[in-house]
Amino acid sequence: MHPLLLPLRVLWLLPLAWTIKKDSPLDCIPRRSLPYHRDNAHLFHEEGVFNYSTMLLREDLDLLLVGAREAVYALDLKDISKKLSSVKWEVTQKQKDGCKNKGKNLETDCKNYIRILHQMEDDRMYVCGTNAFDPECDYMSYANGELTLEKKREDGKGKCPFDPFQKYASIMVENNLYSATSINFLGSEPVLTRSTPTSIRTEFKSSWLNEPNFVSLTQMPESYLSEKGDADKVYLFFSETAVECDCYNKLMVSRVARVCKGDLGGQRTLQKKWTSFLKARMDCPVLQSQLPYIIQDTYRLCDPQRGWKHCLFYAIFTPQSDTSDLSAVCAYRVSDISKVFAEGKYKTPVPVETSFVKWVMYSGDVPVPRPGACIDNAARKAGITQTLDLPDRTLQFIKDRPLMDQAIQPIGKKPLLVRRGAKFTHIVVNQVQAADGEKYRVMFIGTEKGTILKAVNYDGEMFIVEEVPLFQTPEPIKILTFSNLTGQLYAGSDSGAAQVPLATCGRSSSCMDCVLSRDPYCGWDEDVKRCVFLSDSPRGLIQNVKKGDAALCPDADPVKPMKRSIWPTGNLKLPCPSPSNLAKISWVRDNGVPVMASTRFQLSRDGLLILNATSSHTGRYRCLSVERSRAGTFTTTVAEYQVRVAPGGSGDGLLPQARMSGASVTGLQALVGLLVVSLLGLLTWNFYKGHLPLPWKCFKKKNEAPTQETREQGGLDAYQEAAVSPPAEDKPLVSGANNGRSHNHTGREAAEEDDDDGPKVSLPSLQYIDDESEV
Repeated sequence: MHPLLLPLRVLWLLPLAWTIKKDSPLDCIPRRSLPYHRDNAHLFHEEGVFNYSTMLLREDLDLLLVGAREAVYALDLKDISKKLSSVKWEVTQKQKDGCKNKGKNLETDCKNYIRILHQMEDDRMYVCGTNAFDPECDYMSYANGELTLEKKREDGKGKCPFDPFQKYASIMVENNLYSATSINFLGSEPVLTRSTPTSIRTEFKSSWLNEPNFVSLTQMPESYLSEKGDADKVYLFFSETAVECDCYNKLMVSRVARVCKGDLGGQRTLQKKWTSFLKARMDCPVLQSQLPYIIQDTYRLCDPQRGWKHCLFYAIFTPQSDTSDLSAVCAYRVSDISKVFAEGKYKTPVPVETSFVKWVMYSGDVPVPRPGACIDNAARKAGITQTLDLPDRTLQFIKDRPLMDQAIQPIGKKPLLVRRGAKFTHIVVNQVQAADGEKYRVMFIGTEKGTILKAVNYDGEMFIVEEVPLFQTPEPIKILTFSNLTGQLYAGSDSGAAQVPLATCGRSSSCMDCVLSRDPYCGWDEDVKRCVFLSDSPRGLIQNVKKGDAALCPDADPVKPMKRSIWPTGNLKLPCPSPSNLAKISWVRDNGVPVMASTRFQLSRDGLLILNATSSHTGRYRCLSVERSRAGTFTTTVAEYQVRVAPGGSGDGLLPQARMSGASVTGLQALVGLLVVSLLGLLTWNFYKGHLPLPWKCFKKKNEAPTQETREQGGLDAYQEAAVSPPAEDKPLVSGANNGRSHNHTGREAAEEDDDDGPKVSLPSLQYIDDESEV
């Protein structure tokens, strides 16, 4: 890098750093971060099977169907650790060989990854797999507790991806499979298809789909109570290389596209192609980033008591460059998206002199019927009852101009949540009514580290309730769904599937902790003195989710002091785990005197360490948690200790004592063994080189007269040894002041003095080592 570029880069990053600092309230942290524990979730994993990345909820059968590599599992919906049935769908040796001959990896690519798993109207399941880069589909049923593949194999091209690691999307609507994937082996022909009954797909044009990464498909029932006789639509979310960007390098942008469910293609133009395919850019502005963030997943949330226009799309976004570690969540109104497609301007390609195509807003006449629109009452009055009746002028227009000029903006034109750390991978949203009678939308977000974030937006304030790790080894969450029937979340990763409840209220042990957690699912029950589910209690519960007003709680019972004893000059640890990441821990003694950090007191996040204690350190110690919410600052006593001098020679302090096991002892043993081996190696090398005579040779030389040759060689050796080797010193090979013993004083002698009268061995070729750190 040129030396002048570094300061320029720093100056360029200063505005971004100032923006991040300015918008830091959006970059919030979870109130509670749980460590991994096997009780965090019910887990399912079968030995030798990986990639649990496809799920289908069958609440009518109390099943969770999980598609993995070469297997489909039927798991108990209430406890997925219980496997009820499974089927294997493995590739044949011939298919493996064919896949390998095409240059694919035999162990990873040439397997059958289950990618499509949908319920059909006759209660069977439609399942598709990559099948060693030759996708196939089949029908599957569940009866008498058994899963069965019907082995009615169908070609999966255009339905299921060839590449098991390529992004795709699919949805089943009235037994019609909509798929967004690649239709060829190389993955170079992306399409959005409807497989049955009339196959229909997108055009192979970069203006339609340009190197896309598909994210999700969802249906919107826009025909329901429609005043203009509109049709239902299917929305596709994806990212692609922008054709409209005048950039030197490729620029990725996020898109939403939609097609009409009743689309049959055109009569002459766009035969068996979508006549209603329109797409628009989606923006999620994150801290004034220069590069647009890229969509990774979406979730449709609809209130069953309101119409489709009030539905929302929640989407997660991550940066397209490695210079940022921020992820964001943006929310969009379906009505805003629909309005852009129904009333917005189009973009049109315009050739310029350099044979470069520039995309600009189209300002000419728009044909009637409107290009990309579904068949409605106005079209029917004009004699157009299906897309096959659309005029060629309308069809040619949409074939050349599928891109809208206006971008879709999120609600409030800003993200709901921005967070540093592990990238977001998947999202689901659940609406719940709290104790105040209002409904709140709770977001559950999966991350690349295998954790679930639980977050709620309270009047513009994003609050992360908690972060829960699901898997022992951090790995990306590849799918996330939840069941209203069980109130459980279900997640899948490479190594297995996990099930967690929407809330675990019992983690809050006090009323203040329960209220400050601001979890709309939980409230404090005064009668049973526990934090419980709102739905589980017939009584009114103490809860304040908008502000976290813990003043509503009754006075807490006094904390029972715990007795601790300490040795004089010993050490004592007083634990105090913080109940919240948002809280600050402080310690006070006796009559409220604050404990300050010093050489005798070490303050940490999880407790207080008293070092080299004396009788003046006895007394009462209280650990206080101070947490601020929108309602104020609240202080509670987390732990209390009564410290006294140990009577009779026994105490609770951290006294120095011999350790018989543990990592330190094991390391010391390994070090000693290494020294012994090194010493033997040096002795052997000296014997081999003749620097030290062998014992039997010494005995032999005593009985034999030296020859002229041996006298000369001995004189030469003596000369070399005198010239090279320093004088021998009476020091041990390894020396240290403590020899691995503790530095704490117990009032007893830690070791006996070495006997200086013993024989000393001088090894001229060995150097004196004064410290173990040099070994």
